[in-house]
Amino acid sequence: MTESEPVCIETFKRGILRERVSQARRILKACTLCPRRCGINRLAGETGICKTGEKAWVSSYGPHFGEESPLVGDDGSGTIFFTHCNLMCVFCQNYDISHKGEGNEATAEQLAQIMVALQSQGCHNINLVTPSHVVPQILEALEIAIPEGLRLPLVFNTGGYDRVETLRLLDGVVDIYMPDFKFWNPDIAGAACDAADYPAVARNALTEMHRQVGDLVIDPSGIARRGLLIRHLVLPGGLAGTREVMRFIATRISRESYVNIMSQYRPCGRAASVPGLGEFPTREDYDAAVQAAREEGIHRLDTPRRVFVMG
Repeated sequence: MTESEPVCIETFKRGILRERVSQARRILKACTLCPRRCGINRLAGETGICKTGEKAWVSSYGPHFGEESPLVGDDGSGTIFFTHCNLMCVFCQNYDISHKGEGNEATAEQLAQIMVALQSQGCHNINLVTPSHVVPQILEALEIAIPEGLRLPLVFNTGGYDRVETLRLLDGVVDIYMPDFKFWNPDIAGAACDAADYPAVARNALTEMHRQVGDLVIDPSGIARRGLLIRHLVLPGGLAGTREVMRFIATRISRESYVNIMSQYRPCGRAASVPGLGEFPTREDYDAAVQAAREEGIHRLDTPRRVFVMG
């Protein structure tokens, strides 16, 4: 593998990717890909919380210029927005996609074609958005796309609700992990996502991601090549538990972690059903979150492109 070559190329050449496809598809027979562990046979068309059977669903794809600076560069991040979700936050800003299922089924061949097409448009990476429930389908697509010339780093852009066992299938496949760490308090996670185990799951997931790829490496042109990039959305009234999240990142992951503290929360979907989430965060909420991150030792902070806070 050359220094600039994505890790999946060597994994493909050694035949490991094919083994991972077989392992992942076996899981679909009684699906435990994510912490929900629905146990249904997706290969037979059964669906669980993610409402996805054997084939992945895609909502949209194309060069995206609203992501973090090291992903966007001059030519954009090649995003593939997968339909449905395993976390189902009540305030999701993509509610039509995650909850209502806006999109279309895509075969492995079609996914591979999308990846190669994004590369041909000059994108700096393939950015897999909400991919946790379609890991087998992604692996299948890569086995087709790599012989067709795919040579871009892969970004696993996830809500952070990922099983370590599933992440291990991606070791040597994913170059850049970009998880959210949404909530520190189990009660908030339970109310917002019916996932009180989210904080514990996210801690384990981020630890595994960092083990695989390390801190974010940015090349001389400013483009991310490999590593962990963590997102944290500021919620109104400090409901995200920012200080505790940043303390965990600094002490248990790495003080060199690249973190994006995001200001664009707005009460979408059914946000008003959870006390406190029906409001916009204030400028003070955001400034306090950034200050907490710095005080806890996080110094590699992404420069915000736009600020949506109100108040």
